[in-house]
Amino acid sequence: MKFDSLGLSPDILKGIQDAGFEHCTPIQEQSLPDCLAGKDVIAQSQTGSGKTAVFLLSIFSRLLAAGPNASKRPRALVMVPTRELATQVVDDAVKLGKHIPFRSVAIYGGVEYDKQVGALKTGVDLVVATPGRMIDLYKSKTLSLDDMEIFVIDEADRMFDMGFAPDIMYIAGKLPKNKPRQTMLFSATIDSNVRRLASRYMNPDPVMIEIEPEQVTVNSIDQKIIYVSNEEKYPVLLTLLRRPDVERAIIFTNMKSTAESLGKRLSANNVQAKVLTGDVSQEKRSKIIDGIKSGNLRIVVATDVAARGLHIEDVSHVFNYDLPDDAANYVHRIGRTARAGKSGKAYSLACEDHVLNLPEIEKYIERKIENEWIEDSELVKDAAPEPERRREGRGGKYGERRPQGGREGGRPSRDGRNRPRDDRKGRPHTEKKEAPIEAEKRAVPEKAAGEKAGRPPRNRGPRRPERKEGAQGGERPKEGLKPEGQRPERQRVEGQRTEGQRPERHRTDRHRTDRPRNERQRPGERRERPKPEEHRKETAAPVTAWSEEKPKTQHAERKEPAAEHVKEKTGILKRIFKKLLKK
Repeated sequence: MKFDSLGLSPDILKGIQDAGFEHCTPIQEQSLPDCLAGKDVIAQSQTGSGKTAVFLLSIFSRLLAAGPNASKRPRALVMVPTRELATQVVDDAVKLGKHIPFRSVAIYGGVEYDKQVGALKTGVDLVVATPGRMIDLYKSKTLSLDDMEIFVIDEADRMFDMGFAPDIMYIAGKLPKNKPRQTMLFSATIDSNVRRLASRYMNPDPVMIEIEPEQVTVNSIDQKIIYVSNEEKYPVLLTLLRRPDVERAIIFTNMKSTAESLGKRLSANNVQAKVLTGDVSQEKRSKIIDGIKSGNLRIVVATDVAARGLHIEDVSHVFNYDLPDDAANYVHRIGRTARAGKSGKAYSLACEDHVLNLPEIEKYIERKIENEWIEDSELVKDAAPEPERRREGRGGKYGERRPQGGREGGRPSRDGRNRPRDDRKGRPHTEKKEAPIEAEKRAVPEKAAGEKAGRPPRNRGPRRPERKEGAQGGERPKEGLKPEGQRPERQRVEGQRTEGQRPERHRTDRHRTDRPRNERQRPGERRERPKPEEHRKETAAPVTAWSEEKPKTQHAERKEPAAEHVKEKTGILKRIFKKLLKK
């Protein structure tokens, strides 16, 4: 089917001809009639099959029929998962809408607000946005959704995979409900999440379009698998890149550290390549994409952040340096080539670390990937210096263990030699010293026969230094003591203590325990406290330890309050009562 048979506006057809399109792809042929008729559509098709042109041509036709935009507020909204896809959709809109008065803007994070806010204030018809920045502008009342007539969700499965489901639900809930609206949803796979979203925010019974659901990958891609060891992995990649048919290539890795290390090794072998990961700034990312689109850059090393939504024309080869852990990512990776009906090649290197991912991939695409062998004589020698050959996070050559550093070896010094580890204070380790406690135990003579081994001391306070015979202060009184090396047993006698007994701590009157149990203070019982003068007298004389004389009772007996003092209090109370009675 040709585009001129769809009844499109002549100005739109001019833009299609300028873009070099003449015949419709299968997804365009089956979905464009329903989309141009204003129906809600759910379309499933593999990446690179021409889905972007479907909703762009539908938006152009609907807004041209509605007339000029008097309010200058956006009337069509396209939600995409990545900033690369947002800029790509806007570029296609500019190309296809070259001959119509149609204004569009890309809204995404990572850049300043000024340019995007300025474009919204001057007036736009189409907004292509990522969820995060879109919600920010809506909450700040910079972007209005009151005039939205068309709502498009592109790469719906990718949006759910990236955790954008709550954001999509929020934005869809803010769209006007009292105005007719057309909703189109495009996805490579249609699962329960996509169907739930469609049931909430689309008209009942939307049109379902599935293009070759049993064949996930494009037939025009020549897929090859090469079994390599970890040591041969990079030389094989370098050999493939040196082939003359490689015009533009994208190399995919599973981790950004691998991508950065691989980019350095390629540069060391005089292979011009740029690294595209999530840590790359938006300005540098745009330069890399523009460079490979213009042909100034031939090779890009990327992670899965660029696997979906990145439309680069004339990509001849895709190399899976690491087999992806998710089989769906394999489809999106190789979909960067053979776009718009063109052919391409995809090579995957099955190394020792990722070869177990291959069966799941072949099951997902429902076909066996053809194997290819490379002779040893064909391998290109790696000219990168030794530091560049080390894998990030492995610390050695591929398949080798680093002989130094880590837990099993000494810490490497600056000159590369192994040296014994240092302790925290910076001193090198020497022979293991004997613990001071163990040495002290050996120096202590054998214990007395009557003392139990290993029994902890009874007193919990600091141990008092033992007095030796002939020491200053005289000999310790022997009367009442146990044999040498044993502690005297405590004898609790009311009001006194035996010699050799440790003096008790000084207690106030309210802590006394020398009274009989039935006379002690009970909870809630009130008791008069002694006067400060009396308390000082009671606590003035401390008890001396190891005294030969019999120690006196620590606490004085409780004195009854003086009679004069009681009379004085009673007289004051009587005078107060008399005054109250008179009043």
